[in-house]
Amino acid sequence: HHHHEHDGMKRTLLLIVLTTLLLIGAVVVEKYCGLPTWQLLLVYLVPYLLIGHDTLKEAFEGIVRGDMFNEHFLMSVATVGALCIGFLPGAETEFPEAVFVMLFFQVGELFEDYAEDKSRDSISELMDIRPDTARVLRGNEEQMVDPNTVAIGDTVLIRPGEKIPLDGIITEGNTSLNTIALTGESMPRSARPDDEVISGCVNISGLIKVRVTKSFGESTASKIIKLVEESSANKSRSETFIRKFSRVYTPIVVFLAIALAIVPPFFADSYSTAFPVWLYRALTFLVVSCPCALVISVPLTFFGGIGGASRQGILIKGGNYMDTLAKAQTVVFDKT
Repeated sequence: HHHHEHDGMKRTLLLIVLTTLLLIGAVVVEKYCGLPTWQLLLVYLVPYLLIGHDTLKEAFEGIVRGDMFNEHFLMSVATVGALCIGFLPGAETEFPEAVFVMLFFQVGELFEDYAEDKSRDSISELMDIRPDTARVLRGNEEQMVDPNTVAIGDTVLIRPGEKIPLDGIITEGNTSLNTIALTGESMPRSARPDDEVISGCVNISGLIKVRVTKSFGESTASKIIKLVEESSANKSRSETFIRKFSRVYTPIVVFLAIALAIVPPFFADSYSTAFPVWLYRALTFLVVSCPCALVISVPLTFFGGIGGASRQGILIKGGNYMDTLAKAQTVVFDKT
């Protein structure tokens, strides 16, 4: 899962760089080659589709689902509008704008992914509780093995200073355990034969033998890490701010644009000559109203917040949790 995220970010970054280069190329072509408008459109469509295909796809899926007023739809309408402007009589071409809007949107998304990635990395650092090896007693000899290969009922030997690799019950030896990684309890807990121990604790003082009661995957440390890793996937379910904003903002902008194209020409001398002018204005309005600054600033805010918190050792698993924290009035802790 993590690697898939990572590749996604690399891909996005690559797309951003490629698009930027192609956009520069397209601007040069427009300036010096004097191509007819439709050929110019083809030149700009390459970077536009390269960077925008995901957004367009999301917008289309939204329309199919009947949930069309989202940020993807807004981006798509604004950029398609920008691409169309050039074909109106007497209008300037706005092709670069279309590419820019999509580019900005992807840059924003990249920051958001990066922030989540960082928080996931700092989580695994803080959760440095998953042991990499287990020392198993087989017959009379000790073997260092991968904890995945230890069976239930095996006896593992844990020396002072080592992490407990799997959940189990002490068969011999008295010791004290540091459970801070799991419970936040800073005082060591004493443990003696017949006590249960859970993986992720650190053995402090004595040599102990533990009979394993749970497989590695079912052990506490693995389970905690799994929960943490899965929780960062919750973002998609939550209503991020930009989505809430788009819900309200997009329909207003779209309807205003339609009104702007249709209504004012009625007050002109001839509807047919006034309409293209107002259509141009409506499309311009659409392009301008695209909330690029927002699209880039919201992920940056979360990025800053998640990063700042993780430097203080506080883990925030995603943007939606920041939203919730911002609304929290009272926080109640128990001792763990």
